[in-house]
Amino acid sequence: MSDDRLKAAVAAGVLGAEEAYRRLLQATVDTARGIFAARASSVFLYDEETDELVFEAVSGEGAEELLGQRIPSSTGIAGWVLVTRQPLVLEDVTEDPRWGGREISELTGYVPKGLMAVPLLHAEDPVGVLNVLDRPQRERFSLEEMELLGLFANQAAIALDLLRKSRRARAVLEESGTDVETLARLAGRLDELEGKEREAGIALLRALESLLKR
Repeated sequence: MSDDRLKAAVAAGVLGAEEAYRRLLQATVDTARGIFAARASSVFLYDEETDELVFEAVSGEGAEELLGQRIPSSTGIAGWVLVTRQPLVLEDVTEDPRWGGREISELTGYVPKGLMAVPLLHAEDPVGVLNVLDRPQRERFSLEEMELLGLFANQAAIALDLLRKSRRARAVLEESGTDVETLARLAGRLDELEGKEREAGIALLRALESLLKR
């Protein structure tokens, strides 16, 4: 396989994997919100390069506005959970001095009251935070709920780690001068073709490769 065709195949795999991991994260927050009957759930990814927490997946209140938003990693309740690596349950976030979500609340128009937050760890390294907001009020947070939240956290941590690795792989391809998205689209489209159309597509790519080598 030529270097260009290899890069195209790798690019297609990298972009496909990245999208799959994003869907897994979204499924995780959707399921967590449903299981806990909460108004919202979200996953923050810890961006080591910028030292920020990024809303990577959001379900429920504020989903459209918050996706992709960034906050400093050391601020707010999510920042405290990330730094201390300790889960936190609050019945009223507005009474807690660590609450730093006023700007986010202004952006979405939604002010949560109750919150469950758990750090996402992979090989003991913090990769993000999982939040569940405004579950129905009960007398107290049960051990069963904490265990269940931990299961969601484990799944989200694995997905976040894989997502970060796929993005690093994409960055390597981009640094090598490869138009990743174009190569991925070509490789993906060629893979969908059959029979004579596939043969013609392969012949066209070979002709283009030969032309570029002149």
